[in-house]
Amino acid sequence: MKMSRNIKLQTLAQSWFFVILFLILVVILGYLAHQYRYAKDITQASRNLLTQGSVEVLEQMRDPVNITVFATNDDPSRGDTFRKGMLDFIARYQRAKQDIRLTFINPTEEPKLAQEANIKQDGEVVVEYNKRTEHIFPPIVEQDMTNLLVRLSRTNTKPVMFLDGHGERHLQGIKNHDIGEFGKQLESKGFKFANPDLTIVQDVPSNGAMLVIASPQVDVAEIEAKKIKAYIQSGGNVLWLLDDDNLHGLDEVAEYLGIKVSPGIAVDMSAQQYGADAKIAFNSVYGDHAITRNFQLRTLFPEAHEVDAKASYDFGWKVGRLVDVAPNGWLESEKIESGVKNKKVTFDTETDKRGPINVAITLERTYGKKGQRIVVVGNANFLSNTFVTNGGNLDFGINIVNWLAGDDELITIQPMPLKDANMAIPSTDAARMVAWTVFHGFQFIIPLGFVIAGFWFWWRRRKA
Repeated sequence: MKMSRNIKLQTLAQSWFFVILFLILVVILGYLAHQYRYAKDITQASRNLLTQGSVEVLEQMRDPVNITVFATNDDPSRGDTFRKGMLDFIARYQRAKQDIRLTFINPTEEPKLAQEANIKQDGEVVVEYNKRTEHIFPPIVEQDMTNLLVRLSRTNTKPVMFLDGHGERHLQGIKNHDIGEFGKQLESKGFKFANPDLTIVQDVPSNGAMLVIASPQVDVAEIEAKKIKAYIQSGGNVLWLLDDDNLHGLDEVAEYLGIKVSPGIAVDMSAQQYGADAKIAFNSVYGDHAITRNFQLRTLFPEAHEVDAKASYDFGWKVGRLVDVAPNGWLESEKIESGVKNKKVTFDTETDKRGPINVAITLERTYGKKGQRIVVVGNANFLSNTFVTNGGNLDFGINIVNWLAGDDELITIQPMPLKDANMAIPSTDAARMVAWTVFHGFQFIIPLGFVIAGFWFWWRRRKA
């Protein structure tokens, strides 16, 4: 059929009109993609997007961040591959904070700049914020970089003091009952430690951010207790972790704060669904407080005691309930010795108290021109080396310390460490053969098989 001249012109016009509309659509989509960004990370370890904790840290950083990477171009172990990796890595941060500036310097071409920056190895990275700098070395992962940014953002550089010498859970200890892992995390956030000997020093030093009392096991000397009370009376901040109702010589301090601790522990029958002992109480509700605001991680407290501070109002304290546990459990009136496992307990309507049970409180008041803050938790076990990595225990503990230090803007969900994605291959010949087949199968054999199959189907259809 022969087309007329008018039909040809109409067909040509329709074709060009379609092309123009298609180009306009591409331009519009490009503009929208530039103005509005959406990304979703479907990798198991979230390797392409920042975790919520890192995003929250960046949101509270008001000033620009300058990142300088000192890397050569010809290093066979890194070279351009290392630079490309750093570009992709920092791009994750730049998407959340646009005023992050990344600069590359070749130390072999600019030796003076490298010397001024005190560069010690190739690939070293210098991060500058608010006229403060810190160095970080490869390999660099999100947790390390975000912790560095937290340290640079921290305004309170006073040390965290801790009571020592009475069998406390040590902030730098490695035993299961110690809280050394928690201490390591605090150090990574920029905190420094000090443990003044209260039997020697005249007073608890006033230049510390807070005093941590982590469950003494023997009685604190009377002179030490008086110094601790005087420290609180003069406006000092305190984190007090209690493992039982035995105050070990700090009764006068508890009386001043109005602290009351239950002899029995919280029993949580819902712990069975997690395969845990009923003496491990899970949180049910967090109080409306800066420490727990927008905090939605589950925390657990092994052998936790109820804590209250009603009488504290007499001394001008504002008391807040921080966390309730065991909504389906109760507060056992019978005192259960620590370490006893799988002991059968039943609810007694006459002596036991129905859950939920409050196991942590905050106390605030104005002292002079500054505020004073105290946190009392009826459990130290939740921060022990055994339990600190469970659920949100670590995040909860760090939030408490940030609040006590006055760094409210740093209260956030902590960036999670990268999951271990390494694979260990046994050193046998059979294992190496299987690994070779699997790795190269996905890399070469399977793609080549698809190409051959496609060519074969095409040849058959062509012959048909």
